[in-house]
Amino acid sequence: MEIHVREHDREIDASLIAEDAETIRKQVREYDAGERETFTLEIAYPETFTGEVMRAMIDIPYGETRTYGDLAADLDTAAVAVGQACSRNPIPVIVPCHRVVGADSLTGYGGGLELKRQLLALEGAAVVSSPSPDSQ
Repeated sequence: MEIHVREHDREIDASLIAEDAETIRKQVREYDAGERETFTLEIAYPETFTGEVMRAMIDIPYGETRTYGDLAADLDTAAVAVGQACSRNPIPVIVPCHRVVGADSLTGYGGGLELKRQLLALEGAAVVSSPSPDSQ
């Protein structure tokens, strides 16, 4: 299913969300309008490492960020493994992989760095101005 946020379209796996498509889109519209800080959707997390990382990402509060290293320390794994799991997030925006950043840069994002900046700015999170050349 496609969602629209900050003038970008993102594909999500709605089969992992209990609510219907209109409820999902309504909550995303409210988020995009700055009227919603948390999603009240029932998510079925995969029983994989990606699912573990998704659970960690969902706990990052609106307007805050965590580094890949922070999540790696919490999950007793490597930052690279967390980054790979973030890239496999089947429910971007709703499970906020945009809130996971590099130690000194935004680093990659499946929707592009501009969308990541826009989502963090929407939330009032501190935004790193540009990625370092080594983080691309």
